[in-house]
Amino acid sequence: MRCIDKLKHILAAVLLISVLCMGCGQEITIENPYDVYESPRDYGLNVTVTNESDQSFFAKDICVAGTEDVLSQNVTASLSEAAGLFDLKENSLKFGKNIYGRVYPASTTKILTAYVALKHGELAKTATVTEQELQLEAGSSVCGLSVGDTVSLEELLYGLLLCSGNDAANVIADLVAGSTEKFAEMMNQEALALGATNSHFINPHGLHSEDHYTTVYDMYLIFNAALQEEKFASIISAQSHTPTFTKASGEPAAMNWENTNKYMNGEVETPEGIEVLGGKTGTTNDAGYCLVLYSKNSSGVPHISIVYKSDSRENLYHEMTELLVESSK
Repeated sequence: MRCIDKLKHILAAVLLISVLCMGCGQEITIENPYDVYESPRDYGLNVTVTNESDQSFFAKDICVAGTEDVLSQNVTASLSEAAGLFDLKENSLKFGKNIYGRVYPASTTKILTAYVALKHGELAKTATVTEQELQLEAGSSVCGLSVGDTVSLEELLYGLLLCSGNDAANVIADLVAGSTEKFAEMMNQEALALGATNSHFINPHGLHSEDHYTTVYDMYLIFNAALQEEKFASIISAQSHTPTFTKASGEPAAMNWENTNKYMNGEVETPEGIEVLGGKTGTTNDAGYCLVLYSKNSSGVPHISIVYKSDSRENLYHEMTELLVESSK
């Protein structure tokens, strides 16, 4: 479903109204203008346009989807609360269910955490793990950091994205921003800059809060942006990783971090002709079972598929597999 044309007409109207408000006959200079269909000069307005070669829409390289669901008889719509399948070549929505409805992202939050860290941090910079950073809810997913461990941001990102370490998330927040609160501010700023206007984040790991939420469409925007970071794409594609960092004792770490994505670790079979390139899982009682996935079909066309709030891990992967099959059609 292509929705860019409607946006072009809206932007053209906005531009026209803005020009009219400036008064006829007045010379106006527009920096980085949108490529609208009608020239303001067609309306008798005296307008000077600069940087014409740089004209672009905010939504030029993303899918702009409508508000109505786009369903398929081949995808079981009852297995989750919200889901989406986005064709990254055509910038189109191939399947959409409640994509603007508010959902809790759980550990898929860490996609944005990694994006912010890669944009504002330095991979080689190290942090020493504190006791406060390890204060997490009972049962939290962790990558096994201990107080006094000295770890680089690059290794922390592996712990964050592969084994979904909430401990790694807290250390990253402090390392990049100085505190969880400041890092959350950065998360919200970056989300808004990407157009994710229906989201709000208060922590880097996704443990539940009523004020920590997103939508399928917003997470598509965030994940799509994160995929442009080479290091992010590389990390989520790994089946496992052996980290290199120094324990508090001075000894090298001895552990192996496994990918929680069941397509990546071989626990769930990938449909024939589909290549799963990575993604991020998430689970809490309030969020249900969640998965954000990056894949290519048999024609090499990349897709982002998202399932939020499935009632079981089995149903989560069942619906995701149906979406992957749908991506080949």
